Amino acid sequence: MEAPPLQGLGQRSLQTLEETLPISQERESFKIGVPRERHGEERRVALAPSGAQALVAAGHEVFVERGAGRQAHFDDAEYADTGAEVVMEAEDLYGEADLVVKVGPPGEDELDFVQEGQLLISALHLGDTSPAFLRRLMDLSATGIGFEFIRDPDGTFPIVRMMHEIMGSMAVQIAARYLENGVRAGGQEGKGVMLGGISGVPPATVVILGAGMVGEWAARTALGFGAHVIVLERELGPLRDLEHSLDRQITTAMASERYLRQATASADVLIGAMMSTGARSPLLVTEDMVAAMPGGSVAVDAVIDQGGCIETSRPTTHSDPVFRKHDVVHYCVPNMPSNVARTATYALTNVLVPYLMRIGEAGSVNDALWHDEGLRTGTYVYRRHLTKKSLATMFGMAHRDIELLIASGI
Repeated sequence: MEAPPLQGLGQRSLQTLEETLPISQERESFKIGVPRERHGEERRVALAPSGAQALVAAGHEVFVERGAGRQAHFDDAEYADTGAEVVMEAEDLYGEADLVVKVGPPGEDELDFVQEGQLLISALHLGDTSPAFLRRLMDLSATGIGFEFIRDPDGTFPIVRMMHEIMGSMAVQIAARYLENGVRAGGQEGKGVMLGGISGVPPATVVILGAGMVGEWAARTALGFGAHVIVLERELGPLRDLEHSLDRQITTAMASERYLRQATASADVLIGAMMSTGARSPLLVTEDMVAAMPGGSVAVDAVIDQGGCIETSRPTTHSDPVFRKHDVVHYCVPNMPSNVARTATYALTNVLVPYLMRIGEAGSVNDALWHDEGLRTGTYVYRRHLTKKSLATMFGMAHRDIELLIASGI
């Protein structure tokens, strides 16, 4: 049976108009270094063996420091089997690599290994960044690209988005664990509550502060457990979008003092998930609201790295993750995705490898930055210049526009 013509087009044939675009035949082979993360709480590695395999297959050389993937349960042999070279010392790895990709920025001990003109791709960790670190990279004429700033053409920040998805899901999993009997926090066991309840026993109430990416994934996970979910937000638009995407299975309310007091007073779980771009997270839940929460309830402040949403929160660590305040268990670990290092490493690999491929296909770092807006917006240091206005404002330093720098060939 012949398909009818599209309405309004009759029997006219449709033809594409093709334009031949110049394609660079140059493909630069890069030496890519993957160091072991040295921060005691960081268990992720920037590339999984599958990512190393893809880069080697594309003609690049990959150097992986011994033990880099151990805490994410990737053996050195797995990297070696992909064609990557396992290097014994970080200093040797930095000495070989044109491009270094890692999770966190180099520590003070690693800065001595960074080479003149090297390309560094990592998180920048704004809270820990210093003018001295930036000046050191500028003195070396290095190019620094920060995970936090890499932006896709649709305006999203892919690595930040994936880590926020992990944080939202983990917040609920963590809360569920600390509600159980047999799991001790602050010298006491959990209150023995199951998030989803059972027939004849109502589910737990999960209150989420914020309808952004962290809040959305916390809500999705809590609904999956069968919990009663309440989401509070200061703006109506995100609440409307979240209600629509979750098919109105959640209860929403504006984050006014009245609704905050009502919601927290009945919360078995309270999750802080509200962020403010470039600023401290809004402090929504006061200490007296926490004091009025049911005894044994759990507060997970997933945005503690931005100051947190709950007044009684303070940063904790993976080795000592919780404390009790007003008989409420507080979990406030800044680097939550590190505790699911294998999943988070695969997530990083999925986003990073295409960018690394594009750098190789461009023929040079300069051309890659010129043609790839995501990499360009991610760049904070380029050829002895600070190129992020937000960092310049933060530290009172001068900055130059990266597009002008690339165009002028400086």
